[in-house]
Amino acid sequence: MAAGPDSRPPAPRRRVPAASGDGCAVQPVEVRRSARRSRTVSAYRDGDRTVVLIPERMSAAEEKRWVALMLDKLAAQESRQILGDDALAARAAELSARYLDGAAVPNSVRWVTNQNTRWGSCTPAEGTIRLSHRLQGMPEFVVDYVLLHELAHLLVADHGRRFWALLDAYPRTERARGYLEGVAGAARLPHIPGPRAAEGGDGGTGTEQAARPTG
Repeated sequence: MAAGPDSRPPAPRRRVPAASGDGCAVQPVEVRRSARRSRTVSAYRDGDRTVVLIPERMSAAEEKRWVALMLDKLAAQESRQILGDDALAARAAELSARYLDGAAVPNSVRWVTNQNTRWGSCTPAEGTIRLSHRLQGMPEFVVDYVLLHELAHLLVADHGRRFWALLDAYPRTERARGYLEGVAGAARLPHIPGPRAAEGGDGGTGTEQAARPTG
């Protein structure tokens, strides 16, 4: 990742509202399109606004997805708090109690560095849950989703209807899945299994991500 504003000539600009992580406050976001930018998307803070730089040919739908992704990445970058294994286990217990009536009780929850093609895994027979270190630094709601996903697997092994019904109570399931899909797509990682598949500036912080715009 690279930080800082684009040094290229001024590009077309457009201001769009963007909800904050808690879905309440609104922060100004300025989207700038550049004909010279073809493979990357970057973002940085400029005072009280966020500037997102995208390829000129990117579609409106791709713009919306990438703006949301880059805002989440900046938020994670600015408030990076990596939970230790003990704190991760405590968080898993909280999520189980809140969304699964405490039915999922893992024997251990820990970070691992050998999972590069999946975000998390569990072994129901042993009651163990492992999360990829690649999640460290991602927004809290994303880590919570992956934790809850693996907790649900302690109760239902497959990705059938019963499994997804367990995740219905978590309000950020779709947003978290969208975030991970964006990261996975940019890194060309395997597709995340979903219900359908199973059933059939200014010295401020900045981030850059490879993009694959269509058109």
